Amino acid sequence: MDSAQAAYRVDFVGPVGAEYFSRAERAAVEQRCTLRGKKVYVRCLVRDKDVLAKPEEIVRQLWLERLTRHYGYPLQRLVVEFPITFGRDSSKRADIVILDADRPTVAYCIVEVKKTTAKDGKDQLKSYTHATGAPLALWSNGGADPVIWHRKNPNYFVEISDLPRAAQTIADIVDQPWTIQTLIEKEEIRARDGSRARSLRDLIEDMEDEVLANAGVDVFEEVFKLVFTKLYDELACYRGRYKALRFRNQNSAAQMKAAIQELFDEAQAEWPGVFAPNESIRLTPDHLAVCVGALEEWKLFNSNLDVIDDAFEYLVNQSAKGEKGQYFTPRWVIDLCVKMLNPNEHETLIDTAAGSAGFTVHAIFHVWRRILDDMGLPQSHLFTMDDKPQRCKDYVRDKVFAIDFDEKSVRVARCLNLIAGDGQTNVLHLNTLDWKKWGETTRQQDWLDTYNDGWKRLRKLRAKKDDDRAFNFDVLMANPPFAGDIRQSEMLSPYELAHKKTGKLENAVGRDLLFIERNLDFLKPGGRMAVVLPQGRFNNASDQRVREFIAERCRILAVVGLHPSTFKPHTGTKTSVLFVQKWNDDPVAGPLCPHVDDYEIFFATQRLPSKDNSGDKILVKGDDGLPLRDSHGHYVVQHDFFNHDGKTQDGIAEAFAEFGAKEKLSFF
Repeated sequence: MDSAQAAYRVDFVGPVGAEYFSRAERAAVEQRCTLRGKKVYVRCLVRDKDVLAKPEEIVRQLWLERLTRHYGYPLQRLVVEFPITFGRDSSKRADIVILDADRPTVAYCIVEVKKTTAKDGKDQLKSYTHATGAPLALWSNGGADPVIWHRKNPNYFVEISDLPRAAQTIADIVDQPWTIQTLIEKEEIRARDGSRARSLRDLIEDMEDEVLANAGVDVFEEVFKLVFTKLYDELACYRGRYKALRFRNQNSAAQMKAAIQELFDEAQAEWPGVFAPNESIRLTPDHLAVCVGALEEWKLFNSNLDVIDDAFEYLVNQSAKGEKGQYFTPRWVIDLCVKMLNPNEHETLIDTAAGSAGFTVHAIFHVWRRILDDMGLPQSHLFTMDDKPQRCKDYVRDKVFAIDFDEKSVRVARCLNLIAGDGQTNVLHLNTLDWKKWGETTRQQDWLDTYNDGWKRLRKLRAKKDDDRAFNFDVLMANPPFAGDIRQSEMLSPYELAHKKTGKLENAVGRDLLFIERNLDFLKPGGRMAVVLPQGRFNNASDQRVREFIAERCRILAVVGLHPSTFKPHTGTKTSVLFVQKWNDDPVAGPLCPHVDDYEIFFATQRLPSKDNSGDKILVKGDDGLPLRDSHGHYVVQHDFFNHDGKTQDGIAEAFAEFGAKEKLSFF
């Protein structure tokens, strides 16, 4: 072919079916295309003649490739433009028909194809099955997963998960139990050859728009219950408690609701403290059937729970979070902080404004990998589902803590930490800043019923007995809320930063300033912290006293400027991450951070944006121009923070590690 033909094919054929069909299938159709004058023709796989390559024809040829390559149907069982008669005089032609293996003149499956933008033709397809008696029907516009029906009787079409292969029966697909491997295969189909699959968040948004908005329920609560239940089902199946997944829409709506409620009850018994006792699923059977059917094909577990991060961020009431200036921290920023602070197995760690517990969960994974490496144990794609050695469980139970004032965020965080910690959690519903009222909260029986185990462990880390102000944590990571001032004098009075130089109490103080002082109270001498702050705190002349307050108590390790799009679409506030280590000159244990007057500080600024102006992630492209995936199948988000799984260049974290070694920092 000449260059003009090649260029024309890329423009014309390449985008058609790019979301669903494999690269090999698209390439095969492209090889059968020729340019004549200004028109493109494609050699039909079945008819063995050239036909005009209209968009709908390209979709048909892609399906012929898939039916032969992927599903294994021989060409002699495939017919195009199959005549279908309605009455004496009326007839139509079906785009593709798969003939019955035993009765070669009878239709087994009818395939209706449309151009990528089309949505119509499904009713027409069903009428074709009525006329022919075909038990299977498939509709596709090439732009997403096809719709496949099993026709059980003239008025009863059941949507099924896949088309039977040539060597399978319909029962193999309809009745086959699903396992985690089934979900992996479905995940691979969605992501085949780098095509960008819809996210779980997209799916939940669609469910809210199409189903839940009219269901008369709290969307957060009901979807959270379903995600919670499905997570439990996946883990129980993977660990061998059950042979097959039970989060399925297989029976009547009423039977299915009873089964899902039973599964939810079992999950609550195994993972208490996330929902109120005796809580039930409030969706009607019909609404629940739609939601379960939409979620059942998704595998929520993977190497770092990345699939559900965006979904949980969406689920937590954004207005409640946003009004307080607290937004979920992107996971690439979290991983930067974890890599730079480098927590280890023997150190305690806390997030004082936990949100969905991203900092603690990713720190857990960081330490777990060190433990597994030390023990010579492998790390699979299903890292979070694998049963962990006792050292991993002990670390989560004894060393990792999180606090947040937002009840919904705490429940999400507890859910994730329960999964990561294999049944233990130290995520507490407390107001970090208003520590003087903790005593009132922790005496409430309802609160103790949920949080007492974690509270008992936290108390052991107090610097002084019966004093909730100071603790002895080794590592703290947090993204505290920025917006809004604290004005209550009784809440401000304990804070030094809430007083003027004259000693008079300020009328109002920014939340993030109080968090700086409060976070330092949580750290023991030599403890280290990463905290996200508004850029103004580093530059404004009016905040000089704040900078002096920090410098008196800590060595400033690093300041990393984040891109302005980091927290979009919620806010465009410029932010930086401050890394510090508390001064420590312990003559007995040895100085972790000996006090010096002059020292080097590491400064860096993110140059590669990770989000666009709309707040959508910017993905790294591979050599083939498609979004790059790491070894676990996750999309690689663009940034210059660190080398992602060996797929990108070294960045800020690697440079800081070199700086830390040169400066002889205690944790490198």
